[in-house]
Amino acid sequence: MISIISEYARTHGCIVKNNESLKDYNSFKIGGTAELLVMPEDSECLAGLIKIIKEHDIKYYILGNGSNVLIADKYFDGVFIVLSRMNNIDANGTEYIYAESGASLNKLAGIARDISMTGLEFAYGIPGTLGGAVYMNAGAYGGQMSDIIYSTKYINLETLEIKVIGAEEHDFGYRHSIFVGDAALSVPSPNSKLILSCCLKLNVGEKAIIEELMMKNMQARRDKQPLEYASAGSMFKRGRHNGEEYFAARLIDECGLKGASVGGAMVSEKHAGFIINTGGATFSDIIELVSHVQSVVREKTGIKLEREVKIIE
Repeated sequence: MISIISEYARTHGCIVKNNESLKDYNSFKIGGTAELLVMPEDSECLAGLIKIIKEHDIKYYILGNGSNVLIADKYFDGVFIVLSRMNNIDANGTEYIYAESGASLNKLAGIARDISMTGLEFAYGIPGTLGGAVYMNAGAYGGQMSDIIYSTKYINLETLEIKVIGAEEHDFGYRHSIFVGDAALSVPSPNSKLILSCCLKLNVGEKAIIEELMMKNMQARRDKQPLEYASAGSMFKRGRHNGEEYFAARLIDECGLKGASVGGAMVSEKHAGFIINTGGATFSDIIELVSHVQSVVREKTGIKLEREVKIIE
């Protein structure tokens, strides 16, 4: 059955790879092997792939830029669909920018700057794609996707129906949107909704000021985050306990867990919210260290940290 998918993908201009290591498709640089990996070029090809996959009941996984996932060290039967080639951007000089889900946030922020539109500065330096950012309402430095989303086009993976929703229909919250729990970066569930493209609404600004803020945010990332190591960004969500907001990194630091390690996995000494791959870390190393951090923090503070990073296993 896999050969049917492979043949369709090749004849429709997709990149197709058999028995492909997944380490190069996620920012943790961890993961096993995909029986088949396909990179569609447009939403029409994607819909065709999904249709054939469902007709033959083939297991499939969906991946964007892999910047917020941890992938198991195992052989995955079925198909990994990687959306990074669906990355067209249309910025026509107005307040709106249209982009496909695989578009890089860095590239989007750079284009917005070049046409003197403000609103995307917070996203500069986030190592992800537009689809993943909308999925989890990514945010940093005082901004978040919910501030700039005008509309989103998605495909229902069960019916293959394509719909467009406005900003108010996204159910945005902290690391949440209407898409969370549907097309998770794993085996999609019935009626899952997969983001195809978005329209962003920005404001007119001054290019020099936009550039200055982008550089300021990027420098703050370099100063505070362990960018020199492979990671999936912040491992845990912030939350509330007894009515007060807490920050996971602060709790982890206060519990003396900076530098704690299992194999090649380590709690960053630069930013306690990051678990990093110091070289050769395995899936089980990361999982064991995550569990250890959660256990110690809960024992010392009564707070159960919730993982932000998605797991594919």
